[in-house]
Amino acid sequence: MEANLLGALEAAEAIREGQISSEELIRACLSRIEESEESIGAWAFLDPEYALEQARNADQIRSRGGSTGPLHGVPVGIKDIIDTADMPTEYGTVIHSGNRPFKDATLVALLREAGALILGKTVTTELAVLSPGKTRNPHNPDYTPGGSSSGSAAAVAAGMIPLAVGTQTNGSVIRPASFCGVFGFKPTFGKISRFQVLKQSPALDTIGVFARSLEDLALIGEVLITYDQQDPAMKPSARMPLLQTMAEDPPVDPDFAFIRTPAWNQVNESAKDAFRELIEHSRQRGVHLEIIELPGAFDDVYEVHRQIMEADLAKNFDKEYRDSKKQLSSVLCELIERGQKVLATEYNTALERAAEYNEMLNEIFEEYDAILTPSTTGEAPKSLETTGSPVFCTIWTLCGVPALNLPVLQGENTMPIGVQLLSKKGDDARLFRTAAHLMKTIGEEQ
Repeated sequence: MEANLLGALEAAEAIREGQISSEELIRACLSRIEESEESIGAWAFLDPEYALEQARNADQIRSRGGSTGPLHGVPVGIKDIIDTADMPTEYGTVIHSGNRPFKDATLVALLREAGALILGKTVTTELAVLSPGKTRNPHNPDYTPGGSSSGSAAAVAAGMIPLAVGTQTNGSVIRPASFCGVFGFKPTFGKISRFQVLKQSPALDTIGVFARSLEDLALIGEVLITYDQQDPAMKPSARMPLLQTMAEDPPVDPDFAFIRTPAWNQVNESAKDAFRELIEHSRQRGVHLEIIELPGAFDDVYEVHRQIMEADLAKNFDKEYRDSKKQLSSVLCELIERGQKVLATEYNTALERAAEYNEMLNEIFEEYDAILTPSTTGEAPKSLETTGSPVFCTIWTLCGVPALNLPVLQGENTMPIGVQLLSKKGDDARLFRTAAHLMKTIGEEQ
């Protein structure tokens, strides 16, 4: 296997055992980037010489017998809205061109402590909202990679890097993971620090990660799920043993609920057929899976999410709007202007509704171990003018429940379609175990 295609766990072990050096791994990744970056455009900032310098330092530490972390010598891509003290952070907009942060985001510091090498900054949409960046889908450059974590998902899918970090305020991790055919993880809200990360909507913003295997997602998830008092959404909690838990067999076979959601009519026919086949195949393999509906109260969930997100965008992007409106896309200006009109009573009521939705979901999770639902409306749109609809992520982002994208389906155009697996808040480790059990039971090929 080519070194750039090694998973993060494999690469870290190979480096520890001296089977490969970090410099060899980085060179393989850079070679892959050189041959495919022109057609994919996943990187907002990349300094090959600096990347190799980091790798040589990592190899020297190992050769001297220094302490090595779980990601020692392994490269990671960082979405370009996350601060890095040694690289620009430009938020996907010319307004912040050349911006140099004064310190690392907490999550970047945690990755460095674990021995990871920050290879570069991956492309995001404009201020991580809707207006696309330069990235194309690695499976077919005529199709969108999704957004807003487009570069992170595409870089992993293209074999440029084993791991990458993104963010989700609506559907910005799960959607590009689905479109690009990689594993994606959006943890429980408030489990990964957002300190020194672009603030869009504090009630919704969540850090997420991408990988080419479930095990690699668990590995980087363990590193990043660490309490940080600088993020007011976080609370002290015990370590989440994601890898250990997912390696265990469930004490009993999990029960699954397939939920179409109120957006089912937006799913294209090819994707509907794929999910029907998945349900039938799963049941044939002995999976207990029932089709259920969400309570009627969820019918207005998209409006509730919209009010919170757009009001927060109006507040947090006020300076960009006032000082540089002409340099913002029309779609972002429209979102900000709608957000300016959201009343305080509407905003606070929306936050209360989100808590009510969680109570309803908890009742479902008392009966089922996990919810299955589409990650997206189908394959990636054949367009570079859109990042696709986030509608199948909205409910779960609003409620803050953990979500995984499992890349197990394919559409009529041979493009990936993801299956989204969800569990109740705080059950991230059990979600990984349930996902591993499901993948093993149904097989990865559909």
